Amino acid sequence: MWKAPRQSRFLLSTVRPTLKMFLLIVSALLLVEAVCAQDMSYADYLVQMTECPKECKCPPSIPNTVYCDNKGLKSIPTVPPHTWYLYLQNNQIEVVSTNSLRNATQLRWLNLNHNKITSAGVEEGIFLSLSRLLHLYMEDNLLTTVPSPLPPTLEQLRLSRNRISKIPPGVFNGLDHLTLLDLQGNKLQDNAVTEANLKGLTSLIQINLAKNDLKIMPMGLPPTTTQLFLDSNGIEKIPADYFKGLPKVAFLRLNQNKLADGGLPKNIFNLSSILDLQLSHNQLTEVPKIPASLEHLHLNHNQIKSVSGSKICPVSGSALDNYFQEQGPQLRYLRLDGNEIKPPIPLDLMVCFNLLRARPFAVGQVHGSLSFQLCGQDHSGTEGDRG
Repeated sequence: MWKAPRQSRFLLSTVRPTLKMFLLIVSALLLVEAVCAQDMSYADYLVQMTECPKECKCPPSIPNTVYCDNKGLKSIPTVPPHTWYLYLQNNQIEVVSTNSLRNATQLRWLNLNHNKITSAGVEEGIFLSLSRLLHLYMEDNLLTTVPSPLPPTLEQLRLSRNRISKIPPGVFNGLDHLTLLDLQGNKLQDNAVTEANLKGLTSLIQINLAKNDLKIMPMGLPPTTTQLFLDSNGIEKIPADYFKGLPKVAFLRLNQNKLADGGLPKNIFNLSSILDLQLSHNQLTEVPKIPASLEHLHLNHNQIKSVSGSKICPVSGSALDNYFQEQGPQLRYLRLDGNEIKPPIPLDLMVCFNLLRARPFAVGQVHGSLSFQLCGQDHSGTEGDRG
Protein backbone atom coordinates (compact mmCIF):
# COMPACT_ATOMS: atom_id res chain seq x y z
CA MET A 1 0.00 0.00 0.00
CA TRP A 2 1.28 3.43 -0.92
CA LYS A 3 2.27 5.72 1.92
CA ALA A 4 2.88 9.43 1.74
CA PRO A 5 6.51 10.40 2.09
CA ARG A 6 7.58 11.37 5.57
CA GLN A 7 7.86 15.05 4.55
CA SER A 8 4.29 15.01 3.21
CA ARG A 9 3.00 13.36 6.38
CA PHE A 10 4.73 16.07 8.38
CA LEU A 11 3.09 18.77 6.29
CA LEU A 12 -0.35 17.19 6.73
CA SER A 13 0.12 16.88 10.47
CA THR A 14 0.96 20.56 10.67
CA VAL A 15 -1.86 21.65 8.33
CA ARG A 16 -4.60 19.95 10.33
CA PRO A 17 -4.03 21.82 13.59
CA THR A 18 -3.39 24.98 11.61
CA LEU A 19 -6.75 24.60 9.85
CA LYS A 20 -8.41 23.84 13.17
CA MET A 21 -6.87 26.96 14.66
CA PHE A 22 -7.97 28.98 11.65
CA LEU A 23 -11.57 27.82 12.07
CA LEU A 24 -11.47 28.65 15.75
CA ILE A 25 -10.17 32.11 14.97
CA VAL A 26 -12.90 32.67 12.35
CA SER A 27 -15.56 31.49 14.81
CA ALA A 28 -14.21 33.81 17.46
CA LEU A 29 -14.19 36.73 15.06
CA LEU A 30 -17.78 36.02 14.04
CA LEU A 31 -18.77 35.84 17.68
CA VAL A 32 -17.04 39.13 18.42
CA GLU A 33 -18.78 40.70 15.41
CA ALA A 34 -22.17 39.45 16.62
CA VAL A 35 -21.50 40.78 20.11
CA CYS A 36 -20.34 44.15 18.79
CA ALA A 37 -23.41 44.37 16.56
CA GLN A 38 -25.54 44.14 19.70
CA ASP A 39 -23.56 46.86 21.54
CA MET A 40 -22.56 44.30 24.15
CA SER A 41 -19.19 43.59 25.74
CA TYR A 42 -17.87 40.07 25.76
CA ALA A 43 -18.27 39.89 29.53
CA ASP A 44 -21.93 40.94 29.23
CA TYR A 45 -22.36 38.39 26.46
CA LEU A 46 -21.16 35.60 28.74
CA VAL A 47 -23.56 36.74 31.48
CA GLN A 48 -26.41 36.87 28.98
CA MET A 49 -25.76 33.34 27.75
CA THR A 50 -25.18 31.73 31.15
CA GLU A 51 -28.29 33.32 32.71
CA CYS A 52 -30.66 32.46 29.88
CA PRO A 53 -33.75 30.77 31.42
CA LYS A 54 -33.88 27.05 30.78
CA GLU A 55 -37.42 27.44 29.40
CA CYS A 56 -36.28 29.97 26.80
CA LYS A 57 -33.94 30.37 23.87
CA CYS A 58 -31.18 32.98 23.68
CA PRO A 59 -29.60 32.82 20.20
CA PRO A 60 -25.85 33.51 20.37
CA SER A 61 -26.10 35.54 17.15
CA ILE A 62 -28.59 37.95 18.76
CA PRO A 63 -27.70 37.72 22.45
CA ASN A 64 -29.96 40.53 23.63
CA THR A 65 -33.06 38.67 22.38
CA VAL A 66 -34.85 36.10 24.56
CA TYR A 67 -37.54 33.81 23.13
CA CYS A 68 -39.92 32.35 25.72
CA ASP A 69 -42.99 32.10 23.47
CA ASN A 70 -45.19 29.01 23.10
CA LYS A 71 -43.75 27.30 26.19
CA GLY A 72 -46.88 26.88 28.30
CA LEU A 73 -45.43 29.24 30.93
CA LYS A 74 -47.64 30.30 33.84
CA SER A 75 -45.20 32.90 35.10
CA ILE A 76 -42.47 35.10 33.66
CA PRO A 77 -39.02 33.58 34.17
CA THR A 78 -36.16 35.74 35.41
CA VAL A 79 -34.56 37.15 32.29
CA PRO A 80 -30.87 38.00 31.78
CA PRO A 81 -29.88 41.61 32.55
CA HIS A 82 -28.91 42.63 29.03
CA THR A 83 -32.18 41.65 27.33
CA TRP A 84 -33.60 44.15 24.83
CA TYR A 85 -36.26 42.02 23.16
CA LEU A 86 -38.39 39.64 25.22
CA TYR A 87 -40.98 37.40 23.58
CA LEU A 88 -43.52 35.83 25.97
CA GLN A 89 -46.54 35.49 23.68
CA ASN A 90 -48.77 32.41 23.55
CA ASN A 91 -48.36 31.26 27.15
CA GLN A 92 -50.59 30.99 30.22
CA ILE A 93 -49.15 33.95 32.13
CA GLU A 94 -51.56 35.65 34.54
CA VAL A 95 -49.33 38.06 36.46
CA VAL A 96 -46.71 40.65 35.50
CA SER A 97 -44.76 41.37 38.67
CA THR A 98 -41.82 43.59 39.53
CA ASN A 99 -39.89 40.58 40.72
CA SER A 100 -40.19 38.80 37.37
CA LEU A 101 -38.76 41.75 35.44
CA ARG A 102 -36.34 43.09 38.03
CA ASN A 103 -33.35 42.40 35.75
CA ALA A 104 -35.02 43.68 32.58
CA THR A 105 -34.04 47.33 32.94
CA GLN A 106 -32.78 47.47 29.33
CA LEU A 107 -35.93 46.15 27.67
CA ARG A 108 -36.93 47.87 24.43
CA TRP A 109 -39.55 45.42 23.21
CA LEU A 110 -41.93 43.32 25.36
CA ASN A 111 -44.43 40.93 23.78
CA LEU A 112 -47.06 39.51 26.14
CA ASN A 113 -49.73 38.75 23.54
CA HIS A 114 -52.07 35.77 23.95
CA ASN A 115 -51.78 35.19 27.69
CA LYS A 116 -54.26 35.37 30.58
CA ILE A 117 -53.14 38.65 32.13
CA THR A 118 -55.79 40.61 34.02
CA SER A 119 -55.58 44.23 35.10
CA ALA A 120 -55.33 43.04 38.71
CA GLY A 121 -52.42 40.87 37.66
CA VAL A 122 -50.34 43.84 36.46
CA GLU A 123 -48.34 45.09 39.43
CA GLU A 124 -48.53 48.87 39.75
CA GLY A 125 -45.43 50.61 38.46
CA ILE A 126 -43.99 47.57 36.72
CA PHE A 127 -43.92 49.16 33.27
CA LEU A 128 -42.74 52.53 34.54
CA SER A 129 -39.64 50.78 35.86
CA LEU A 130 -38.78 49.71 32.30
CA SER A 131 -37.23 53.07 31.52
CA ARG A 132 -36.11 52.17 27.98
CA LEU A 133 -39.22 50.36 26.76
CA LEU A 134 -40.35 51.35 23.25
CA HIS A 135 -42.94 48.72 22.25
CA LEU A 136 -45.44 47.05 24.58
CA TYR A 137 -47.66 44.28 23.21
CA MET A 138 -50.49 42.95 25.39
CA GLU A 139 -53.05 41.86 22.80
CA ASP A 140 -55.50 39.01 23.44
CA ASN A 141 -55.40 39.11 27.23
CA LEU A 142 -58.02 39.81 29.93
CA LEU A 143 -57.30 43.46 30.69
CA THR A 144 -60.22 45.68 31.67
CA THR A 145 -58.32 48.97 31.80
CA VAL A 146 -55.29 50.52 30.14
CA PRO A 147 -52.24 49.67 32.28
CA SER A 148 -50.68 52.57 34.17
CA PRO A 149 -48.34 54.19 34.76
CA LEU A 150 -46.43 53.73 31.50
CA PRO A 151 -42.83 54.68 30.69
CA PRO A 152 -42.36 58.02 28.88
CA THR A 153 -40.14 56.31 26.27
CA LEU A 154 -43.03 54.24 24.87
CA GLU A 155 -43.63 54.52 21.11
CA GLN A 156 -46.18 51.78 20.46
CA LEU A 157 -48.90 50.41 22.75
CA ARG A 158 -50.93 47.49 21.42
CA LEU A 159 -53.87 46.38 23.57
CA SER A 160 -56.33 44.99 21.03
CA ARG A 161 -58.79 42.21 21.83
CA ASN A 162 -58.93 42.59 25.59
CA ARG A 163 -61.92 43.58 27.72
CA ILE A 164 -60.93 47.19 28.24
CA SER A 165 -63.82 49.49 29.13
CA LYS A 166 -61.82 52.15 30.96
CA ILE A 167 -59.04 54.57 30.06
CA PRO A 168 -57.88 56.22 33.29
CA PRO A 169 -57.68 60.03 32.96
CA GLY A 170 -54.06 61.10 32.67
CA VAL A 171 -52.78 57.64 31.76
CA PHE A 172 -51.13 59.06 28.63
CA ASN A 173 -49.65 62.15 30.25
CA GLY A 174 -45.95 62.37 29.53
CA LEU A 175 -46.06 59.86 26.67
CA ASP A 176 -44.64 62.37 24.21
CA HIS A 177 -43.14 59.64 22.00
CA LEU A 178 -46.23 57.43 21.62
CA THR A 179 -47.13 57.28 17.92
CA LEU A 180 -49.35 54.17 17.78
CA LEU A 181 -52.23 53.23 20.07
CA ASP A 182 -54.20 50.08 19.24
CA LEU A 183 -57.37 49.52 21.27
CA GLN A 184 -59.47 47.63 18.73
CA GLY A 185 -61.72 44.81 19.81
CA ASN A 186 -62.39 46.03 23.35
CA LYS A 187 -65.49 47.29 25.20
CA LEU A 188 -64.90 51.02 25.09
CA GLN A 189 -67.96 53.28 25.15
CA ASP A 190 -68.21 56.98 24.41
CA ASN A 191 -67.72 58.04 28.05
CA ALA A 192 -64.34 56.27 28.09
CA VAL A 193 -62.95 57.96 24.98
CA THR A 194 -62.94 61.64 25.85
CA GLU A 195 -60.55 64.56 25.65
CA ALA A 196 -59.60 64.05 29.30
CA ASN A 197 -58.89 60.36 28.80
CA LEU A 198 -56.76 60.92 25.69
CA LYS A 199 -54.84 63.90 27.02
CA GLY A 200 -51.09 63.60 26.57
CA LEU A 201 -50.99 61.93 23.14
CA THR A 202 -49.05 64.79 21.61
CA SER A 203 -47.23 62.72 18.96
CA LEU A 204 -49.92 60.20 18.06
CA ILE A 205 -50.04 59.15 14.40
CA GLN A 206 -52.27 56.07 14.39
CA ILE A 207 -55.16 55.21 16.70
CA ASN A 208 -57.27 52.10 16.23
CA LEU A 209 -60.64 52.08 18.00
CA ALA A 210 -62.36 49.60 15.70
CA LYS A 211 -64.73 46.96 17.10
CA ASN A 212 -65.72 48.79 20.26
CA ASP A 213 -69.09 50.19 21.43
CA LEU A 214 -68.74 53.78 20.23
CA LYS A 215 -71.83 55.68 19.10
CA ILE A 216 -70.16 59.03 18.41
CA MET A 217 -66.84 60.12 16.94
CA PRO A 218 -64.09 60.13 19.59
CA MET A 219 -63.28 63.58 20.89
CA GLY A 220 -59.95 65.03 21.97
CA LEU A 221 -57.70 63.38 19.39
CA PRO A 222 -54.40 65.23 18.90
CA PRO A 223 -53.81 67.26 15.71
CA THR A 224 -50.95 64.89 14.79
CA THR A 225 -53.41 62.05 14.09
CA THR A 226 -52.88 60.70 10.58
CA GLN A 227 -54.61 57.30 10.68
CA LEU A 228 -58.01 56.98 12.38
CA PHE A 229 -59.64 53.54 12.38
CA LEU A 230 -63.23 53.32 13.67
CA ASP A 231 -64.63 50.28 11.85
CA SER A 232 -67.38 48.13 13.37
CA ASN A 233 -68.82 50.55 15.89
CA GLY A 234 -72.31 52.09 16.04
CA ILE A 235 -71.45 55.59 14.80
CA GLU A 236 -74.39 57.36 13.14
CA LYS A 237 -73.06 60.83 12.38
CA ILE A 238 -69.99 63.04 12.19
CA PRO A 239 -70.13 66.57 13.66
CA ALA A 240 -69.71 69.32 11.04
CA ASP A 241 -66.54 70.73 12.57
CA TYR A 242 -65.04 67.40 13.64
CA PHE A 243 -61.96 67.51 11.43
CA LYS A 244 -61.02 71.14 12.12
CA GLY A 245 -58.69 69.96 14.83
CA LEU A 246 -57.33 67.08 12.76
CA PRO A 247 -55.51 68.71 9.83
CA LYS A 248 -53.31 65.68 9.07
CA VAL A 249 -55.87 62.88 8.74
CA ALA A 250 -54.91 60.88 5.66
CA PHE A 251 -56.49 57.46 6.34
CA LEU A 252 -60.02 57.33 7.71
CA ARG A 253 -61.86 54.02 8.18
CA LEU A 254 -65.52 54.00 9.14
CA ASN A 255 -66.59 50.69 7.64
CA GLN A 256 -69.49 48.79 9.24
CA ASN A 257 -71.09 51.60 11.18
CA LYS A 258 -74.59 53.13 10.95
CA LEU A 259 -73.81 56.18 8.83
CA ALA A 260 -76.64 57.47 6.64
CA ASP A 261 -76.71 60.52 4.34
CA GLY A 262 -78.15 62.72 7.09
CA GLY A 263 -75.23 61.89 9.34
CA LEU A 264 -72.66 63.34 6.94
CA PRO A 265 -72.55 67.15 6.64
CA LYS A 266 -72.19 68.31 3.03
CA ASN A 267 -68.46 69.02 2.97
CA ILE A 268 -67.37 66.89 5.91
CA PHE A 269 -64.67 65.12 3.89
CA ASN A 270 -63.37 68.23 2.14
CA LEU A 271 -59.91 67.74 3.62
CA SER A 272 -56.79 68.36 1.57
CA SER A 273 -54.89 65.81 3.65
CA ILE A 274 -57.13 62.80 3.14
CA LEU A 275 -55.93 60.04 0.79
CA ASP A 276 -57.96 56.97 1.77
CA LEU A 277 -61.62 57.06 2.83
CA GLN A 278 -63.50 53.86 3.74
CA LEU A 279 -67.26 53.94 4.27
CA SER A 280 -68.23 50.39 3.33
CA HIS A 281 -71.18 48.55 4.91
CA ASN A 282 -73.11 51.62 6.01
CA GLN A 283 -76.53 53.04 5.02
CA LEU A 284 -75.58 55.65 2.44
CA THR A 285 -77.76 56.24 -0.60
CA GLU A 286 -75.55 58.90 -2.17
CA VAL A 287 -71.86 59.30 -2.84
CA PRO A 288 -70.52 61.99 -0.47
CA LYS A 289 -68.55 64.95 -1.77
CA ILE A 290 -64.84 64.24 -1.80
CA PRO A 291 -61.69 66.38 -2.15
CA ALA A 292 -59.52 66.35 -5.25
CA SER A 293 -56.65 64.85 -3.26
CA LEU A 294 -58.51 61.63 -2.39
CA GLU A 295 -56.99 58.53 -4.00
CA HIS A 296 -59.00 55.60 -2.57
CA LEU A 297 -62.74 55.55 -1.86
CA HIS A 298 -64.56 52.50 -0.46
CA LEU A 299 -68.36 52.68 -0.72
CA ASN A 300 -69.21 49.03 -1.28
CA HIS A 301 -72.25 47.49 0.40
CA ASN A 302 -74.31 50.61 0.97
CA GLN A 303 -77.68 51.52 -0.58
CA ILE A 304 -76.44 53.74 -3.40
CA LYS A 305 -78.66 53.64 -6.48
CA SER A 306 -76.82 55.99 -8.84
CA VAL A 307 -73.54 57.82 -9.33
CA SER A 308 -73.30 61.19 -11.03
CA GLY A 309 -69.89 62.52 -11.96
CA SER A 310 -71.20 66.06 -12.24
CA LYS A 311 -72.43 65.95 -8.63
CA ILE A 312 -69.40 64.43 -6.94
CA CYS A 313 -66.60 65.83 -9.13
CA PRO A 314 -64.48 68.00 -6.80
CA VAL A 315 -63.42 70.43 -9.55
CA SER A 316 -65.24 72.36 -12.24
CA GLY A 317 -65.25 71.21 -15.83
CA SER A 318 -62.86 73.97 -16.89
CA ALA A 319 -60.30 72.78 -14.35
CA LEU A 320 -60.19 69.28 -15.84
CA ASP A 321 -57.70 70.54 -18.42
CA ASN A 322 -55.10 70.56 -15.65
CA TYR A 323 -55.19 66.79 -15.28
CA PHE A 324 -51.84 66.29 -16.89
CA GLN A 325 -50.31 68.81 -14.51
CA GLU A 326 -51.56 66.58 -11.64
CA GLN A 327 -53.84 69.30 -10.36
CA GLY A 328 -57.08 67.49 -11.02
CA PRO A 329 -58.86 64.77 -9.01
CA GLN A 330 -56.49 62.01 -7.93
CA LEU A 331 -59.08 59.26 -7.32
CA ARG A 332 -57.70 56.01 -8.71
CA TYR A 333 -59.62 53.40 -6.74
CA LEU A 334 -63.39 53.33 -6.21
CA ARG A 335 -65.39 50.42 -4.78
CA LEU A 336 -69.09 50.46 -5.47
CA ASP A 337 -69.91 46.74 -5.43
CA GLY A 338 -72.79 45.61 -3.26
CA ASN A 339 -74.94 48.67 -4.04
CA GLU A 340 -77.98 49.13 -6.29
CA ILE A 341 -76.25 50.92 -9.15
CA LYS A 342 -77.41 49.98 -12.61
CA PRO A 343 -75.03 49.95 -15.58
CA PRO A 344 -73.64 51.55 -17.61
CA ILE A 345 -70.99 53.51 -15.70
CA PRO A 346 -71.71 57.23 -16.20
CA LEU A 347 -69.40 58.86 -18.73
CA ASP A 348 -69.09 62.05 -16.67
CA LEU A 349 -67.72 59.98 -13.80
CA MET A 350 -64.90 58.68 -15.97
CA VAL A 351 -64.28 62.16 -17.44
CA CYS A 352 -63.87 63.69 -13.99
CA PHE A 353 -61.82 60.86 -12.51
CA ASN A 354 -59.78 59.88 -15.51
CA LEU A 355 -57.27 57.96 -13.39
CA LEU A 356 -59.98 55.34 -12.93
CA ARG A 357 -60.45 52.31 -15.14
CA ALA A 358 -63.63 50.25 -15.05
CA ARG A 359 -63.35 46.60 -14.10
CA PRO A 360 -66.00 44.06 -13.17
CA PHE A 361 -65.81 43.23 -9.48
CA ALA A 362 -68.50 40.69 -8.73
CA VAL A 363 -70.28 39.61 -11.87
CA GLY A 364 -73.88 39.06 -10.94
CA GLN A 365 -76.96 40.82 -9.77
CA VAL A 366 -77.29 42.64 -6.45
CA HIS A 367 -80.82 43.90 -5.90
CA GLY A 368 -81.27 43.86 -9.66
CA SER A 369 -78.09 45.85 -10.32
CA LEU A 370 -74.63 44.96 -11.51
CA SER A 371 -71.82 45.13 -8.97
CA PHE A 372 -68.55 46.70 -10.02
CA GLN A 373 -65.49 48.50 -8.82
CA LEU A 374 -63.31 51.08 -10.46
CA CYS A 375 -59.59 51.09 -10.06
CA GLY A 376 -56.79 53.12 -11.54
CA GLN A 377 -53.25 52.51 -12.59
CA ASP A 378 -50.37 51.89 -10.25
CA HIS A 379 -47.20 53.96 -10.32
CA SER A 380 -45.59 51.68 -12.90
CA GLY A 381 -48.29 52.50 -15.43
CA THR A 382 -49.98 49.08 -15.35
CA GLU A 383 -53.52 48.62 -14.17
CA GLY A 384 -53.58 47.62 -10.52
CA ASP A 385 -56.52 45.97 -8.79
CA ARG A 386 -55.96 46.59 -5.09
CA GLY A 387 -59.32 45.25 -3.94
